[in-house]
Amino acid sequence: MKRIFLLLAFAGTFAAANAQTKIGLKGGLNVADWGGEDADNIDAKIGFHVGGYANFKVGNKFSIQPELTYSTQGGKIDRPGDDTKIRFNYINIPVMVKYELIQGLNAQFGPQFGFAVSRKTKTGDVTVDVNDAYKGFDLGLGIGASYEFPSTPVGIDARYIFGLSRLDDDGDAKLFNRVFQLGITYTLWSGK
Repeated sequence: MKRIFLLLAFAGTFAAANAQTKIGLKGGLNVADWGGEDADNIDAKIGFHVGGYANFKVGNKFSIQPELTYSTQGGKIDRPGDDTKIRFNYINIPVMVKYELIQGLNAQFGPQFGFAVSRKTKTGDVTVDVNDAYKGFDLGLGIGASYEFPSTPVGIDARYIFGLSRLDDDGDAKLFNRVFQLGITYTLWSGK
């Protein structure tokens, strides 16, 4: 894990020294649930993500965009008279490779490293901390698109994250994070 972070830090430093850089904020809506064979009764729940990004242009059409976001995820189980909300909150570090299709429109994909801040379930008025039953680290793969409006600092971003790590701590259940994100980006600084 340390090698991955060192490699990403080196790549980011190299790109920042040799390319156009943008720094900005992002935030928006999450539609989160769990996927996998053991997630049949789990429905989507609405949440949010908020954070920042740095975008380093590394070629004519390519750029690398590491991000740092706070993201509310999980799902819900609807039972007659007894709904359960699964509230898992993460600090996520996506590292997206972006490819410019046409001016302003980018396809994107890349890994996401998630670190759980809290893992709770709520049934009625009863909230239970389930940190010991679920992993604190979540590896995912994001794929999506973004569009930057011409002559403005504003853009839109849509992404789907496929969780690759099993969520339960013992690894017996096939449960994975699934998150669709729709958000707005705002470039604070752009330079060379």
